[in-house]
Order: sequence, then structure tokens, then C-alpha cells
Amino acid sequence: MSAESVHHDAHHDAAHHDAVEGQAAAPRSPQAGHSGAHHPALAHHFDSLEQQQEAQSLGMWIFLASELLFFGGLFTVYTVARWAYPEAFAFASGHLVLWLGTLNTVVLLTSSLTMALAVRASQTCELRSLRGYLVLTIVLGVVFLGIKMTEYYLDYREHLIPGPMFSLAGHELPDPLPGGTREFTRHVELYFWIYFTMTGLHALHMIIGIGVLGVLLILARGGRYTTGYFAPIEIAGLYWHFVDIVWIFLFPLLYLIHHGGAA
Repeated sequence: MSAESVHHDAHHDAAHHDAVEGQAAAPRSPQAGHSGAHHPALAHHFDSLEQQQEAQSLGMWIFLASELLFFGGLFTVYTVARWAYPEAFAFASGHLVLWLGTLNTVVLLTSSLTMALAVRASQTCELRSLRGYLVLTIVLGVVFLGIKMTEYYLDYREHLIPGPMFSLAGHELPDPLPGGTREFTRHVELYFWIYFTMTGLHALHMIIGIGVLGVLLILARGGRYTTGYFAPIEIAGLYWHFVDIVWIFLFPLLYLIHHGGAA
């Protein structure tokens, strides 16, 4: 074989090798050139941050729909029981501390505002504002739980916790009593069973929400949301607003029926 032939084959092999390397370095999909394709927060099974955020939002909406069905069942139980025992439920509602419930409503509505501002700050990459609004939201959530625990303590002192210690002794009962004292007491206790179940589950959701926001705050302090990736903040906001909306329904149903009459 001539030296010229060997030189030609070597040149051909080198050109082929360069072509293969060029193909390997090329984008593996049309989406690879997308603005979010190489973002560190992008999971490997998504093509872009937008696709990932849409999937995460859809998952949260499905979760909230299941939560809506769950709380909807509790609201149905409450509605049926209130229709069956209106006098007992109105009497029981009158023993809740209305001003504490009203204060908690204001606290929770304010936390919805701070959460919305936190989402906005994450979208505009204002890290300092994001951290501040997350802290405010967490603090307001803790205040809400503190007020709720105060209400529970007052109910405990008045022997209104359902169970063996439940008693209406010392409380001024309506006259005449529908169904007699024993039946009336059982119906009032049923109200408090529903009250503690619904508000307790709501408080549990608040605790979970505060925990999630705490994690997001730690990540925000580490600069996690400075590059246009704000999906976790937005999704946490959806959850927080849902919990707030549940309370907006709980407040009038549990606290205001005494003031609206037994009917």
C-alpha cells in the first residue's frame, strides 16, 4: 500500500471520528435548547421547566380535589346533624368564643395575602422579599394555631371536650329542652364531636403547611429560587390558600349559627 493511500485513510478516519463526536455533543432533543433544559432543578424525565411545573401543578390540583371530597363528606355530616338537631347545635355554637374565631379568621386571611406576595416575589426573583413573606406567613400560621389551642383549653375547662368528661353542668340550658336533658346533652356533644374533628383536621393541615413553608424558607435562604424556578412556592401557595378557604367555610358554620338562630 502506498504512503499516499495510508495518509488518505488516516485523514478519512479522523474526519469520521470528528463527525461522531459532533453528533454526541449535539442536543439530544429539540427541547434541549430550551431556556430551562439545563436548569439544575429540572428532573431528567421532563423536557423543560415549564412542562415540569405544569405536571407539578396538575398533581397538586388533583390532591386538592381529593381533599375537597374529604372535607365535603365532613360538611355533609355537619349539615345533616344540624338539620336534625337545630336547637342543640345553636346552643353549642353559643359556647364558642366568637371573638377568638373572628380573630383567627383575620389572621388566616392576612396569611393568604403574605403567601400570595411570597409567590409573586419568587416569580420576580426577589429573594429577600420572598424570605420575608414566607417568615410572615409561617408566623401567622403559628399565631392561628396558638389561638386555636387557647380555644381548646377553654373548652376543656368548661368540660366541653367530647367523651367521659363531657358535661353541661353549670351551663344554663334552654327551657323547655327538646327531648329531655339526656337527649339534649347527647346532641350538644355530637356538635362538639364534629367541631373538634373538623377544626382538628384543619389544624393538622395548617401544621403540615407550616412545615412545608419552613423547608421552602431554608431552600430560599440557600438561593434556590433566584434563577426563575418558583414552582414549589407556587404549589405551596395553592395548598395554603385551600386550607384558608376551608376555614372560611368552617367559621360561619361553627361559630355563627347561634347568632343566626336555630332555624
